[in-house]
Amino acid sequence: MARPRNRDYHELRRELVDAGGRLLAAEGPAALTTRRVAQEADVSTMAVYQLFGDKAGLVREMFLAGFERLAEAFAAVRRTDDAVADLLALGHAYRASALANPHLYELMFGRPIPAFQPDAETAALIQPTFDTLVAAVVRCVEEGDFAPAEPFGLAVRINALAHGLCSLQLRGALGDAEEARRHWDGAFDTMMRGLRGG
Repeated sequence: MARPRNRDYHELRRELVDAGGRLLAAEGPAALTTRRVAQEADVSTMAVYQLFGDKAGLVREMFLAGFERLAEAFAAVRRTDDAVADLLALGHAYRASALANPHLYELMFGRPIPAFQPDAETAALIQPTFDTLVAAVVRCVEEGDFAPAEPFGLAVRINALAHGLCSLQLRGALGDAEEARRHWDGAFDTMMRGLRGG
């Protein structure tokens, strides 16, 4: 299978992934065809096949791209001497990534395309994003910032809170941007107090 020139590959991949995400978010799964995606990106349908193989390959790449962007957001968070502040910074990075990529968020965490189910290889590729959260929670527990608890379970609960708030905000259910931020801060303040044991 021919591959586009190296200098074009990453830019074209991003354009096609974003085109597919916008179509899926705006019009639903029926709109997500290789022809429509190619039209949105102003390229030939052959370019979609060259990069992704078929529509299923495109959907997989859209899914992975969302997590790649999340991983980049996490990687940009600088470590400090305050474990809890660093954990909260990861939460803000998660929220910023969701707001920057709303067209990919539902595919990352929902089932808008019932036929798409990440296989074991794909699941392994996205695991590091959750591992980053678990490691941040482990640090909070080990440094005594959180009451003794099993870190994985805490990470699941923190992730659930962040996901729920982001999903609501993306649907416009938390008011304007300032109101949404207040809801976010209030919810995490409450959770952090509970995790500190006080």
